[in-house]
Amino acid sequence: MAFDFFRKISRAPTNPRATVRPREFDVADLYRGPVADSDEREPVDTQLDEKLRQAYFWIVNKAIISPHYDIEYNDGPAQTFTVGDSKRVLTLPSGQSYSSYVLLPLLTFATRRKCLFVGGPGRGKTASAILMGVLAGASVREVRRAMQHGHPQMTIADLLGNPLPADLINAKDMAEIRIAWRSWLSMRVKIVDEYNRIPTRTQSALLTVMGDNYAEVLNQVFECPESAWFLTANDEQGGGNYQVIEALRDRIDVIVQALAFNPRFLEELLVRIEEEVRPEELMPPELIFTAEEVDAMGRDIRAVEVPEGVRRRLEFFASQFELAEMAGGQFEYMTKDTARLSGIAWHELAAADNGRDRMKDLGCQTRNGLSVRNLMTLLLYAKALAYFRGNAEVELEDLRQVLPFALHDKLQPDPDAPFFALPENAPYRTDRVSWLRRLFDLANDEYLRLDLDRTDAVGELAKQFALGLDGVGERDTRARLARIEKLIGELVKGRKLYGHLYDDLLKLKYLHQRYTNYLAWLRAQ
Repeated sequence: MAFDFFRKISRAPTNPRATVRPREFDVADLYRGPVADSDEREPVDTQLDEKLRQAYFWIVNKAIISPHYDIEYNDGPAQTFTVGDSKRVLTLPSGQSYSSYVLLPLLTFATRRKCLFVGGPGRGKTASAILMGVLAGASVREVRRAMQHGHPQMTIADLLGNPLPADLINAKDMAEIRIAWRSWLSMRVKIVDEYNRIPTRTQSALLTVMGDNYAEVLNQVFECPESAWFLTANDEQGGGNYQVIEALRDRIDVIVQALAFNPRFLEELLVRIEEEVRPEELMPPELIFTAEEVDAMGRDIRAVEVPEGVRRRLEFFASQFELAEMAGGQFEYMTKDTARLSGIAWHELAAADNGRDRMKDLGCQTRNGLSVRNLMTLLLYAKALAYFRGNAEVELEDLRQVLPFALHDKLQPDPDAPFFALPENAPYRTDRVSWLRRLFDLANDEYLRLDLDRTDAVGELAKQFALGLDGVGERDTRARLARIEKLIGELVKGRKLYGHLYDDLLKLKYLHQRYTNYLAWLRAQ
């Protein structure tokens, strides 16, 4: 009976909502008569996203005991309860909600990105990674054998492969030396257990495989297939036998924490012991994804739209953190990265602040800003979450829910910031997920206060420029330059410089330069 329980898949749809997308253009449409309305819609083929949801519910209900529904959605008012002396809020979501510990790895599998599991020993990190390998069609034995176990003596040869001994003796040229490559390099799901126990030199070789999808030994190259990566560590800060190199940490897209086991679910563990079953060995074959299905799923995920309103809120949020006014003499160099590269102590930079409201300025809560890679990862996972939920567009809540996991170790908090000194904000010192979500909420509140959906003068100028310069004469060009200069004067008049204003001014300078160059070209005609 236990075997039947694990192998059974519910036939009820996990998400009965009908999702639509814009009809795609087909050359054959030209021969079907009058041009169809551009707003014509067609149903989405939900086979793969439904299969992905079925995989999620099978894993979360039968394989991984994870009753922590921390990615919350609401279809209406949610029930809330205030608990304990700390007055923490227990929320009962009114919509379908999810466990980040299962959902984020599954989205990583669908997008072929890189996920790090963190948490104490014995919390199921390795078991969860193995399930992702089985989901890709490999047997449990193949996944276990292909898994790389970090240890202090791990060499590049242990990780990638060895040259054939006969070739080393007989070869007259390096190109003649063949390499016995490790089989894990060809896997569609790659697992590295306790990656922070790998020596620094070997980490550099791992970085090449993770970042560039190839392995190199003695000038011989092995091209790796596109893969999903799952790494584990007991400490998210990279502490282990070796400090994780910064470039390797930066390649990790999301970090998920293995939360504590709830003893109320001990009966399920007892069944597994008595029946001698391992869920990873009983995954229903209907849930296995082929390489072609994952490719198709990736294309569908990338096709999910990000509405302008959602994108603008992300732009506003991201603009809060990079500015460090006292770090540079030239406007473009007034950034935290300039200060980092200089080697100046952080407390010295913070002490030189120019009197901005450090409680209001969200940038004062962090020691760094966001990179291009961080923002691309965030957008991709927001698309993946919307796709998983059966939607053709990213909602603001999708972005809000994935943001803490994509930026978990990317935005470094400043524990000495006034925000963390308030008693009600003390938990945010240790709870990185809640702090990042709160940070996003505060940015959204400020966005709404400034009414930027309706009063975005910089955005209007950018849209006007995006229409192109064909047919724009010298008079119109001068008028646009004058408008940019006037707007800059209005923005800087009697105001403190905050991150979003800094980025707006740089955008206006960019537009001014483009029009200046165009004006010079017009004069030369």
